[in-house]
Amino acid sequence: MLLLTGASGFIGSNLVARLNETGRNDVILCDDLGSEGKWRNLQKHEFHDFVPIAGLGAFLSTKPQLSGVIHLGANSSTIATDGDEVLERNFACSVMLWEFCARQGIPLLYASSAATYGGGERGFLDDDSPDFLATLRPINLYGWSKHAFDRRAARDVAEGRPTPPRWYGLKFFNVYGPNEYHKTGMHSAVLTFTEAVLAGGPARLFGSDRPDIPDGAQSRDFVFVDDICDVMLWMQSVAPPSGLYNLGSGRARSFADLAHAVFAALGQEPRVEYVPMPETLRVGYQYWTEAHLGKLRRAGYNAPMTSLEEGVARYVRGFLTTHDRYR
Repeated sequence: MLLLTGASGFIGSNLVARLNETGRNDVILCDDLGSEGKWRNLQKHEFHDFVPIAGLGAFLSTKPQLSGVIHLGANSSTIATDGDEVLERNFACSVMLWEFCARQGIPLLYASSAATYGGGERGFLDDDSPDFLATLRPINLYGWSKHAFDRRAARDVAEGRPTPPRWYGLKFFNVYGPNEYHKTGMHSAVLTFTEAVLAGGPARLFGSDRPDIPDGAQSRDFVFVDDICDVMLWMQSVAPPSGLYNLGSGRARSFADLAHAVFAALGQEPRVEYVPMPETLRVGYQYWTEAHLGKLRRAGYNAPMTSLEEGVARYVRGFLTTHDRYR
């Protein structure tokens, strides 16, 4: 049995689909479905059992026989302000699963984030030494909560405390792909631009507040969700060395590039407008991110990452412009 938290979310539901494709349906899902229609992300897939988030502690106390734990559940909002709720979801729950896996000898894979790098002043190197991690300064509550657990895991390793037999903290960069409709206000720019263009409008991008960066040149490492799932499945089967790993495309691309890729996928000429960046985003805004993938490559993962143009085309044509938009 495999335990998967955050199972009805964006990345989690895509992973359930991929597990089913490989013949696995012995998956215990953990999540809260809420009222946003997240159940639709799971409607096509098979699983063994479902555990609500509030019941996770009680479930673990039964010492279930698990082959692994994949922990994707979190409050992923980069504009969240409720520190108690975010720390409970993103730190305390992670500690509970870490300690359970250490006691039971079960491998753990969990979602970290590129938000742990803050503004990128120290670069985007997936060094998991406590000394390096101590130098990072996340610029929003979400990033700090993920960083706090990365540091906890690194300290346990460095100080010889019990750890899972294998553990992987994946620093996801800007993931896009199907099954993100429920992420109101936090879904990818691909979905935002596509919906605007299909409604007859332009793609609206934030203007730049920095004189050294032109409007539209703000850049991110955009990574297609299929690549994320491929790496997680590979780690489950190959068991590379434990540690923190960057997981992106390995190449920064501008939001203007992304908008043009959406128009190309829709067969339309680009129409782009720039709007002022909201005050709520300015303080914690990253102008450039790019995943260093050397550690992942040295561990043996050699598959190419999907290009921005290919990934956007597959997402837009295969899901966003079809009647059934769910994977």
